[in-house]
Amino acid sequence: MKYIHFLTGLLFFLAGTELIHAQNLSDSAFIDKLPLTGTLGLKTDSTTLSGIDEVVISGTMKAVSRLDSPVPVEVYSPLYFRKNPTPNIFEALQNINGVRPQLNCNICNTGDIHINGLEGPYTMVLIDGMPIVSSLGTVYGLSGIPNSLVERIEIVKGPASSLYGSEAVGGLINIITKKPINAPLFSADIFSTTWGEHNLDFAFKVNASKKATVLTGINYFNFQNRVDNNADHFTDVTLQNRISVFQKWNFNRHNNRIFSMAARYMYEDRWGGDIDWNKSYRGGNTVYGESIYTNRAELFGTYQLPTKEKLFLGFSFVNHDQDSRYGTTSYIANQKIAFGQLTWDKTLNRHDLLAGLAVRYTYYDDNTVTTAAPEGGNAPDKSWLPGVFIQDEIKLSEKHKLLLGVRYDHNTVHGGIFTPRFAYKWNLSENSILRLNAGTGFRVVNLFTEDHAALTGAREIVILNDLKPEKSYNVNLNFLKKVYFSSGGFVGFDATAFFTYFTNRIVPDYEADPNEIVYDNLSGYAVSKGISFNVDFTFINSLKLIVGGTLMENSISENGIKTQQMLTEKFSGTWAISYKIKPLDIAVDYTGNVYSPMRLPLLGHLDPRRSESPWWSIQNIQFTYSGFKNIEIYGGVKNLLNWTPNRGNPFLIARAHDPFDKNVIFDAQGGVVQTQENPYALTFDPTYIYGPNQGIRGFFGIRFTLN
Repeated sequence: MKYIHFLTGLLFFLAGTELIHAQNLSDSAFIDKLPLTGTLGLKTDSTTLSGIDEVVISGTMKAVSRLDSPVPVEVYSPLYFRKNPTPNIFEALQNINGVRPQLNCNICNTGDIHINGLEGPYTMVLIDGMPIVSSLGTVYGLSGIPNSLVERIEIVKGPASSLYGSEAVGGLINIITKKPINAPLFSADIFSTTWGEHNLDFAFKVNASKKATVLTGINYFNFQNRVDNNADHFTDVTLQNRISVFQKWNFNRHNNRIFSMAARYMYEDRWGGDIDWNKSYRGGNTVYGESIYTNRAELFGTYQLPTKEKLFLGFSFVNHDQDSRYGTTSYIANQKIAFGQLTWDKTLNRHDLLAGLAVRYTYYDDNTVTTAAPEGGNAPDKSWLPGVFIQDEIKLSEKHKLLLGVRYDHNTVHGGIFTPRFAYKWNLSENSILRLNAGTGFRVVNLFTEDHAALTGAREIVILNDLKPEKSYNVNLNFLKKVYFSSGGFVGFDATAFFTYFTNRIVPDYEADPNEIVYDNLSGYAVSKGISFNVDFTFINSLKLIVGGTLMENSISENGIKTQQMLTEKFSGTWAISYKIKPLDIAVDYTGNVYSPMRLPLLGHLDPRRSESPWWSIQNIQFTYSGFKNIEIYGGVKNLLNWTPNRGNPFLIARAHDPFDKNVIFDAQGGVVQTQENPYALTFDPTYIYGPNQGIRGFFGIRFTLN
């Protein structure tokens, strides 16, 4: 046991990203023609340094070399995520430094994505630059995207509202899918775990005509094993049955103008709860279960207008239907988001201009108090968010570049919102860059983004006032250094200091009343600040080490009292250690993450569970054999330490034996009365969770590619 603690402590410093680079092209039409690379500046099939730089688009909405971009952008290839294969992108993000998938419910296992400690509502998720994943469907939108279709994932940390509008407060995640012409004819990835999880991911392309190529991907995930290792008579992990179909069309046009269009449909049936639950108990008060049916359809694309000027029309539409039962609580919701954007790309001498008009329409309806009309009945939320933006990237000299940007949006409820932006890049040397970024962000009010804790059936939702849009002010300083060794090795170092100040922050209060979640704008302010670093070592003996970490503080100040934000760690790290045994064609990948303590939601001063989480770590090992043509065989162990959040706790789910509070006694003020049967004065509540509740398990899979 002492050895495990020593190993975990040693690896506190090991966290990482895999930054990939490709050719420096300026025309977005050629983005998908770039060869995939592995670690910083290194081809994946060779130990020879290539020195090529990946093209990114998320930082400035333009295709530029990552080293040439004044905005720091982190880029991850599918090769990085293969070091720890997962059935969806939501889980895959656990190995990215400063990004954490946060589970919010011990039963339904829904959650959100934290970037530098900021919750999911502050992260915008895009596919091919289109914001189709936001609000209600963020986590569901990240599930079921076939991994075989992902070209790369770009991440921008810090506000990006001056380009992308609402939700891009803490940062954005842009999933870039493959261009059909560059994809293999057929690819498949199948794996299973010893827990009974089965995942199938395959893709194929066809030439529909001389001018159209179609890429189709299908993902199917199934888990039907009722596991109760912590003996609380509730499922440790949600049972799921999910299928997702994705299709992307690419059209060849005159003068290589762009026209691509994609669509995706996802259906998921998931449930968790009492291990004796079945669908006949759905919505009843006999056996507790949380059952969620999700239907989601997405359409998005980009069309370059047939004009002399570079004009691009982007569009997206998402329809999300959810039919859920959280015990006896019914949550039936529909959300439609339509988005359109026209951008103009123009270069004038030293000025690289980008201007655009955008509009977003959101329709949201559910059967909760959120859409209840004051006079009774239902009043769906319908809002328009038109905006206009412009940015100018000015090349001051060979070593200095300045970016200025501004955006104005007008919300039908909140009125006008102004978001400026500033960025400065200084090439200190050929392999050293310093970047300074500052800007503002905003988020229009939408309670049920990923806050499914409010829907567990155990708490009442209380909204104290008319909520105002949240605003943020951010500044960050980034330093990038690349070092090449004459022996053939390579080191890349990337460090960022960040500071974000929030006003009108909407903070859910879980502690004032154990039976309520109270929503209101913060009368004070909130601050997110810290330092993040990433280091990538590549040695000539086929050893690669990707390490890093994030030290941060996320605090809330109100009425002169400063508190740590709930469910937010002060330190996090991830790592990936890879070694290729060439004579045997075997690759070994050791990956993991580590998190410091975070404040947890208790139900009162008598609650015997820990008020803070311990230091915890999820570690994995994988072996991959590539000696066959077109085939890879892989297997390994996930969660080597067999860590689960019940360690050190008498229980996780409060009063799992009485999920409908039939034996709970309340006083006249609604407080829980301490009794012999209920010595801790608790009600049923499954919101006490901070990490995955799935223990050690083996996995085995096969990948096949036909070019």
